[in-house]
Amino acid sequence: MPPEQRSTWVGHSPSARFSLPRLWWLNILLLLLTVGTTTVFGAALATSFAASRPFNAQDLIDSFVRLYYRDKTLWHGFMFSGPLLLIILAHEMGHYVVCVRRGIDATWPYFLPSPTLFGTLGAFIRIKTPIYTRRDLFDVGSAGPFAGFLMLLPFLVVGVWASHPLRPGGDEGAILIATPLGLRALEWLHFGAAGPSHILLHPIALAALAGMLMTALNLLPLGQLDGGHVVYAFFGERKHRIIATAMVGVLLVMGKFYWPWWFWAVVMFFLGRRHPLVYDDRPPAASRRWLAAAAFVIFIFCVSAVPTRL
Repeated sequence: MPPEQRSTWVGHSPSARFSLPRLWWLNILLLLLTVGTTTVFGAALATSFAASRPFNAQDLIDSFVRLYYRDKTLWHGFMFSGPLLLIILAHEMGHYVVCVRRGIDATWPYFLPSPTLFGTLGAFIRIKTPIYTRRDLFDVGSAGPFAGFLMLLPFLVVGVWASHPLRPGGDEGAILIATPLGLRALEWLHFGAAGPSHILLHPIALAALAGMLMTALNLLPLGQLDGGHVVYAFFGERKHRIIATAMVGVLLVMGKFYWPWWFWAVVMFFLGRRHPLVYDDRPPAASRRWLAAAAFVIFIFCVSAVPTRL
């Protein structure tokens, strides 16, 4: 067995055994680092929310200063980091559980800490063996967004109901985060006609919002993103390439409103227009079309053309 596939079996009966990866400590280390960075970011959000003003860059700088001095108020950041990490974990475990059930060798989730916005770049699992059928490809690709979305929904509702209106003129210098269609619908139910810039979101709602933006990004029909898997599973390699190329063009247009989309378009032009071949010409069963439609609805519910702005 190749070194990257070695594992240690723990337990005394077949039902109690699980595979312990050789580099399990790296998964744990990255998770702990991500807990730290998301909690620091969450503490900045908690501080601004307690002061009834939007989050700004200075809040994040002050939060890292508090980390240096081991300020106990950093624990307030768990209001954000706890829900966000549960959403990301649910997404990755959706992929992982389907892989295990289909006999596909996959790693534990690798979390990605970040000192910038949200405190994380998300997480991923690495699939180490080929996926042989388009049905399995669809199920593996769609399971993550479904699981993550179901996890974020209750946090989104609770967070919006814990939010409150922003005082007039209180958003100078603020970093405004996107308002996807799903979030806007809940804001309308709770706050009526108040615009998004007049609503101060609770850190729990912002954790759900971060999960929505990550879900939408993963559902783009590109390369080996979850949306790319879904498109390839139903339409095959040639149509996947056509749809992915068209999506790169859409990203270029979106870059006029939010310049990072230009960077993403360049990356996806080289990496996102192709998908590893699946040597199976049978598309998933017709019953899965409803799941594909549901994935598209989730994408519309979560996507935003301008994720952040000053």
